Amino acid sequence: MAPSFHLLAVAITLMGTLLLLALPTAAQDAPQDYLNAHNGARAAVGVGPVTWDGRVAAYAQSYANQRAAADCSLVHSDGPYGENIAWGSGQLTGIDAVRMWGSEWVDYDYNSNTCAPGRDCGHYTQIVWRSTTTIGCAKATCSGGRGTFVICNYNPPGNWIGQRPYAIAV
Repeated sequence: MAPSFHLLAVAITLMGTLLLLALPTAAQDAPQDYLNAHNGARAAVGVGPVTWDGRVAAYAQSYANQRAAADCSLVHSDGPYGENIAWGSGQLTGIDAVRMWGSEWVDYDYNSNTCAPGRDCGHYTQIVWRSTTTIGCAKATCSGGRGTFVICNYNPPGNWIGQRPYAIAV
């Protein structure tokens, strides 16, 4: 399969996956909801699924609680895991956060392994990082009702400079 055709196929698959993720679910914050959202994006580029890790989830919940009690600003934990964080006014669900991060796929150029100029795509590349095997996610309501903080941690972490998040078979 020619690389450009394969990239088109990946793009179409990702669009379909994101559309499916847009369908409402009842919980949207359960471990399986986070896993489904992550694994849909990973499957679209041929990367194996991640599983839930209670230890990583406990780390995520502890940090979410810390940020929520403080000011809910988007400050990374600088911990041992890869990390995506989000804030939303009102009740941001975990699924909404993963959708937001995953939507960055349109700004990732596999051939150059870069984001589009002036755009972010590191949240997306962390989601689909091929060597990541487990995740743990959490959310917390910000003090004073100032929104919701969502975090997902990734083990082992991804986004290593000079490496691609996944390989395309040519």
